[in-house]
Amino acid sequence: MKSKILIFLTLIGLSAIFYSCEKDGEMVKISSDPVPPALLTVPDLTLERTNANDTLVFEGSVVDPGFTASATYILQACPAGNNFQEVTQLYSGTTVEEIKIAVSDLNSILLEDFPADETSDVDLRIRAVLVVDAGTGAPGTGTDPMEYFSIVVSTTVTVYGLPRLDLIDSGIEQKIQSAKGDGVYTGMVQLEDASAFTLYDPDTETTYGGSNGTLVDDGAAIDPEASGWHTLTVNVNDLSYELSPYSVGVVGEFTGWGGDPDHAMDFDAEEGRWYITLDLPAGPMKFRLNSNWDVNWGPGGDTDLPANGGTLELPDSNGNIIITGAGNYTIHLKLNGSSGTVTFIKNS
Repeated sequence: MKSKILIFLTLIGLSAIFYSCEKDGEMVKISSDPVPPALLTVPDLTLERTNANDTLVFEGSVVDPGFTASATYILQACPAGNNFQEVTQLYSGTTVEEIKIAVSDLNSILLEDFPADETSDVDLRIRAVLVVDAGTGAPGTGTDPMEYFSIVVSTTVTVYGLPRLDLIDSGIEQKIQSAKGDGVYTGMVQLEDASAFTLYDPDTETTYGGSNGTLVDDGAAIDPEASGWHTLTVNVNDLSYELSPYSVGVVGEFTGWGGDPDHAMDFDAEEGRWYITLDLPAGPMKFRLNSNWDVNWGPGGDTDLPANGGTLELPDSNGNIIITGAGNYTIHLKLNGSSGTVTFIKNS
């Protein structure tokens, strides 16, 4: 009797196993014609600070691989024509029918990879990732997930940068920015003494002029006293401004330590660095501000520059850089108050 019961129970167990395998097989059966996700609608991506609290909605459709499985959907962007070699991830989640993103959040994400206050051509797509099981190493598992991509949608995006004031009639397009968004703006500007300028706030559509450090709404254009690079700080809270010459030059034994004019460097606002290309003889040199010794930059002590160039720290104003290999150099100088870093690239 006991043996019959054991045989009966064994048959029931085997039936359950076969049934389970059959059901599992049905769950992972992949369609020969899977339907990828689709990006159906894309909102206007002209982002503006005044609309920072608005919510944008991207609409998509789900992936259908031929079996029931949950998916993670990733909304991706890249520069137009980049073929998603450089991907910016805008969203990741389990919902795709309505992908909601605040303007401020989307702007912060895009600002990392796209230029501010400019219109860029971009490609968008939805990537669907499916994991149906884990740990076996087979297709569809955690180590080899199934991926499906939507058709690429091309559009344009305009990303806004930090709050800014544009210099009008200064001779070139330039701006100063408010790093904290507190109404205090600062930056390096290049001016001509014959080109008076005003300041325009595109957010409030306010124009400022002024004189002698006082800012005036719709006031007369600000007249710089000298040509060249300046630091400009504007406080719209108390309507004041400070404009000071800021010219960095190369000086050394070969210039008579100031007997001849310093070799003036140019400023790259995007990179935040000073630069110049010139012939340097062997011997000592360093950098100074506004062609005088009140502020100057050199290494902590006399330091040899390797013959093929290199990078040096400039912790204070003591000491000289000793050029050991005469030649033509491109110099990149980044300053942070009384310190900085300089890189010499030897061209010949």
